[in-house]
Amino acid sequence: MNYMPGTASLIEDIDKKHLVLLRDGRTLIGILRSIDQFANLVLHQTVERIHVGKKFGDIPRGIFVVRGENVVLLGEVDLDKECDQILQRVSIEEILEEQRIEQQAKQESERLKLQAVKERGLSIPKADTLDDF
Repeated sequence: MNYMPGTASLIEDIDKKHLVLLRDGRTLIGILRSIDQFANLVLHQTVERIHVGKKFGDIPRGIFVVRGENVVLLGEVDLDKECDQILQRVSIEEILEEQRIEQQAKQESERLKLQAVKERGLSIPKADTLDDF
């Protein structure tokens, strides 16, 4: 097999099912239909998979265009092992509710941490102000 540089090596993966992890933390699963030199992807029959604890839910998204700079990880899904799941599939409504509860718990935890830091006379710079230095 000859080595192809850059995204050209993904030409062999077209029309196969892939998992894509995005920079914002979302997970997409779909059939790779197209890719270009910037790693922009076109996924077909895409679902957004949400994991919360030992549960997961799939939200149908259809055709999905992903800008290459947002791709953190791209991997082919092994269709033979896809059925060997230790996670429990739940409905879209249930997984979205679980995700909302988890996000509220994280926000409350962060608020308590920030409050404890402030009580000790310290401050944490906000993430958007770090670029100024």
